[in-house]
Amino acid sequence: MEHTSPSSSAPSAASERFRWELRHCRVRRGLTQRALADLVRFSRETVAAVESGRRFGSHEFALRCDDVLGTGGRLAALWPQVAAEQLAADGRRGPRAPEPARRDQPVPRQRARRDARDPGAVVDAIDELRELIGQVLNGPPVPDDAERPPSRVDPLDDQR
Repeated sequence: MEHTSPSSSAPSAASERFRWELRHCRVRRGLTQRALADLVRFSRETVAAVESGRRFGSHEFALRCDDVLGTGGRLAALWPQVAAEQLAADGRRGPRAPEPARRDQPVPRQRARRDARDPGAVVDAIDELRELIGQVLNGPPVPDDAERPPSRVDPLDDQR
């Protein structure tokens, strides 16, 4: 579910139509928001927020609702226009300022997005995940030429 709020300005045609179709088809089928939510595996709050215009739905939400409500794909057909409105609403809020980089934290490598069906992309993602897990568990990697602190010796080792 997309958690982006629609703009506070007048609602646009596609999102208004999407909300009307969703509510109209749900009521026509005799379903409550809770019943629809259970059938499409989204929360009742999500259904209510999409119907009221507090949130945009997601493409997956539209597809599931089309299937359950038997709309013949009307919601999914509206989705590209709703998504365009969502992007426009996001753009009106302005870009977020990037967080300042901390000196004690390594800069993550940026990799180009690749198709998840590509085995090479999966291997790259797994390698990157392993590296990140290692950094979390062991701290950032120490360069080979850096001076390493002396290892701590357990004083009890001599007494055993």
